Amino acid sequence: MVACEACGVTNFISPDTPPLGTVPCNRCGHPLMMPMKLKHFELRSAIGSGGMGSVYRAFDTILQREVAVKLMKAELSREPEALESFCREARAAAGLNHTNIIHIYSFDECEGHRFLVMELANCGSLDSRIERDKRIPELDVLDIGVKIASALASALKHKLLHRDIKPANILFNNEDEPKLVDFGLARSAEAETEDEATVWGTPYYIAPEKIKREGETFLSDMYSLAGTLYHALTGHVPFEAPSVDEVVSAHVNLPLTPPKLVVPDITAPTSEALVTAMAKDPHRRYPSYDDFIMALTAARSQLLVSHLKQQAQSESRSSNTKSWWKL
Repeated sequence: MVACEACGVTNFISPDTPPLGTVPCNRCGHPLMMPMKLKHFELRSAIGSGGMGSVYRAFDTILQREVAVKLMKAELSREPEALESFCREARAAAGLNHTNIIHIYSFDECEGHRFLVMELANCGSLDSRIERDKRIPELDVLDIGVKIASALASALKHKLLHRDIKPANILFNNEDEPKLVDFGLARSAEAETEDEATVWGTPYYIAPEKIKREGETFLSDMYSLAGTLYHALTGHVPFEAPSVDEVVSAHVNLPLTPPKLVVPDITAPTSEALVTAMAKDPHRRYPSYDDFIMALTAARSQLLVSHLKQQAQSESRSSNTKSWWKL
């Protein structure tokens, strides 16, 4: 018997249904998954999927808590490069302890299945919020920016670069806290730049110096985070073009349109902070995450003051109107 997450009705699932297979709920049609046991973790429903595997909401029967289990695709577990990437993600994130970095609990194997057990953050991604709402409120974007920049600063203290900051890699938990995930491309900040045939990263948020193979530092992650915040704030990626090649070329060659020119309601301090963090020349960006965080925090403070002034003026007008009617 499996309870539907959408409507709460308990359904009978035929034992002939394979583990992780789905059937529609009898009442609402929502897909119900046949649970699968991996040691003491019971996989109960799918959360999402990616290139390396799928993530499931699961229950730890020993510690009696909900967790997320990332199950690697069986075909990839036999490929050394893919397996190394999966292991790298486990090792990288497991060595970090920050509120806004997803916590890794264990990395294991069971009956040929390799899986990663981590903190549950199943309230959607920044990517899904942008898709749903088109634009995220400026105050929320600044809050996310401060927290994820702090997470990246913590990773940097452990000599780690994330290398793939994008909206899909920022998830939210039940408390609406943003969580940075997917350290599969992470590498040491002290490692020499490799002469790779492939430039790793997501084209819409990739730093120009990575495209030009001029070296990669924490400033490349800063650029990608600013590009991610730009997308959330304006509803548009920093550079839009018909093809990926043209998008990549734009990061190198075209000037960035300040967010305030895309959406006039955006405040100048927020717009300026993102423009600085996305400077073509890494040396013209903020020299540290602390400086970037201070700029975002200052923009947030000014925005709050502006909101309070508007609220006070609105209340004053309302009070004057009531006084006039009394007269």
